[in-house]
Amino acid sequence: MAQQLQQPTRSPDRATEEDPIPTGTGTRAARTPLLPSPRRLPRCASCPLPPSSRLLFVSALHPSGDEAGKHQCFRPEGTCRIPNPNAPASSQTCLSTATGGGGGYHAPASHLLELEGLRLLLDCPIDLSALAAFAPVPHGGADDDAAGLIRAVPRYWSPAAAAAARAGGVDAVLVSSATGMLGLPFLTRLPGFADTKDYKEHVYGTEVAVRIGKLMMGELVEMHCQFVRYYGPDMDELPEWMAGEKLNKFLSILQKALIEDEISDLASLMPLYSQANIKECMQNIQPVRYGEEVCFNGILMLKASSSGLELGNCVWTIKGPRASTAYLPSSVFVSAHALDFDYSSLKESDVVLFSDFSSLNDMDEDNEMIDEHAMDETDSTLSHNSVLRVDGIDEDENIPYLLKNDDIIEEIERISFICSCIIDAIKSGGSVLIPIGRIGVTLLLLEHISEMLHSSSMKVPIFMISETAEEISTFTNALPEWLCKSRQEKLFSCEALFGHVELLKEGKLSLFPHLYSKGLLAAWKEPCIVLCPHWSLRLGPAVHLLRRWGADKRCLLVLEQGNDAELSLKPFMPLAIQVLECSFLSGVKVRKIDPLLGVLKPKFVLLPEDLKSRCPVKERAWSFIYYSKGKTIEVPHLQEDFVVYLATDVASGLQPRKLDETTAVARLRSKLLLSNGRYMLAAAEKQSDQSKRNRLHWGAVDPGRLLSALQDKGMICSFAADDNPAAAGSGRSIVITDPGDAVVKIASDRTRIYCDDEQITYHIYDALSSVCNGI
Repeated sequence: MAQQLQQPTRSPDRATEEDPIPTGTGTRAARTPLLPSPRRLPRCASCPLPPSSRLLFVSALHPSGDEAGKHQCFRPEGTCRIPNPNAPASSQTCLSTATGGGGGYHAPASHLLELEGLRLLLDCPIDLSALAAFAPVPHGGADDDAAGLIRAVPRYWSPAAAAAARAGGVDAVLVSSATGMLGLPFLTRLPGFADTKDYKEHVYGTEVAVRIGKLMMGELVEMHCQFVRYYGPDMDELPEWMAGEKLNKFLSILQKALIEDEISDLASLMPLYSQANIKECMQNIQPVRYGEEVCFNGILMLKASSSGLELGNCVWTIKGPRASTAYLPSSVFVSAHALDFDYSSLKESDVVLFSDFSSLNDMDEDNEMIDEHAMDETDSTLSHNSVLRVDGIDEDENIPYLLKNDDIIEEIERISFICSCIIDAIKSGGSVLIPIGRIGVTLLLLEHISEMLHSSSMKVPIFMISETAEEISTFTNALPEWLCKSRQEKLFSCEALFGHVELLKEGKLSLFPHLYSKGLLAAWKEPCIVLCPHWSLRLGPAVHLLRRWGADKRCLLVLEQGNDAELSLKPFMPLAIQVLECSFLSGVKVRKIDPLLGVLKPKFVLLPEDLKSRCPVKERAWSFIYYSKGKTIEVPHLQEDFVVYLATDVASGLQPRKLDETTAVARLRSKLLLSNGRYMLAAAEKQSDQSKRNRLHWGAVDPGRLLSALQDKGMICSFAADDNPAAAGSGRSIVITDPGDAVVKIASDRTRIYCDDEQITYHIYDALSSVCNGI
């Protein structure tokens, strides 16, 4: 019988897994003497590791029998949905752009993101600006003028939910704000969502955003009931107004409320969900805290960090085995109420999906280019209230500019101006209606109104009429860790976190869930200040109060810019009431985008197409990829190889052998696990035989040393008589005559053992192993 041993003719660093492993007809065949390259593992039916991927950990993995080529996937949560191995590294589809007024605050943009074969929905809002096409519930009967608007139970616009359903469902949903989750019940009740109902808690949002979002959804359903009580329930079939001339009328009105070509997608108009749908939706949500990492499907690590825009609003980092992605919705660096923007959590992300559309609305009066900021114009003084400030640690010159509190100073000045207009209206004998849907702005308005009333020695009742008023006013004063540093410091000085707490104690502020609430009639006194929903002027107490005060020129209506004010006020015409349109800080100013990206240092930035005109041609360390609504773009592969980690017990059990001056190799038998977004080699349940005969060898065989090793084992042997060591390229042969006949032929590329006795073959192999490097 013959046994052969390869010898390398190339250096180990040129080895490939395609190198042949020749075997003879003997009972044993030595493995390739070359150092194995990063080994390609065969793909099994239950593993997400693509066959084209390479393990960066170099190992000699030689399973045998039924275990050959097998590895195991592991997911602590249970059975995983297997990613598509042929999917691109990442693709992104913008489902809707930020609309609905308020610089996208009320209806943030939404995206479908595919990573490692998993489909993520980023935000699922409702665009409530479509309500402008519907007339409010008539006040004086059917003869009320509808001003050309649709008289029917409204349908609600949720392009994200409809697109996700058309895509066949999603694996997970990440919400960045309370308004970004208002469309979730649409999604959870659709047939396309059935694919993911086996996974509980696959919708992620911060604890505060989820709590506020649930309250907002419940309040929306209750306000919607005004239409249901008047017109009757809305059925799933198409209503009369969605056909013929009435549909054309609806579309013409909707063109004023929506942007781009969104009105062509009538499938996004859906009947509103019910309280039961909300309850079912909430069962699928896993609340998280800032900085808390959660693992989805074993392959993606998700982490929410503060965006600074509103209480509970967040940015997301999504880390997979090959790349990390940062989802950056509307953010504010320094806030007057919420925790400041934690931009540092997004540093070194491979891809940044920039989804802050606030710089495209009319509020952004900068009209600057993205990189149009000179450092000599900046102030090195950082905001004293910024929780992100770390003196003397981050030397990046952009940090002081980003953390300047100029934006929030402008915001406070804007709120002070609104309050001065409110005081003027009160002094003239008029009442004030404030249907603004921002919690943070509402709390700041209450503080400044209180201060101005106190300084003016005026006693004017303030009413907050909302189903959520009492709960929001209570819990906003009980979550200091979600607030800005200046608010947190009030906790240690035993002060109320917000001014409305003192107003409630002093009886200057009254909370009621409805206009018909018990006690409101007794407390009602005009002139007064009323904060209530809804900013669309189609739902809630604002509709009734605007009808009450609309003809009084002394009264004041405070609206937020972004909606079509003419269309919003159309059903209330003619109006004599004063109307004040205001804009509020809604995200990153355009002049700070480039400095922010310079701090984050991504490889690719996905930027809205509409911002392209503000991106001058300039060489940067990152590449821009522009996206627009409805188009799918692919992000280039950032990393073809997978990094695989060694478990501690496996690493401690390795017995490395020195290959050269800089490299050592060890023999390893393990199983491949996938957990917490990382591939890991863990100890196999049954360890293989570690005997010498299973070793992997490398290096040239010295004929003289081999002859001595054989003689040391008691064998009678010598070089063949016809050997010519001086001849170039000729091999050597060792002839063994005792304890049996055998021949060992040593060539430049391999060594063969010819022997009929298996026991002698083993002894020869042992001698050969003693003169070769191996593991």
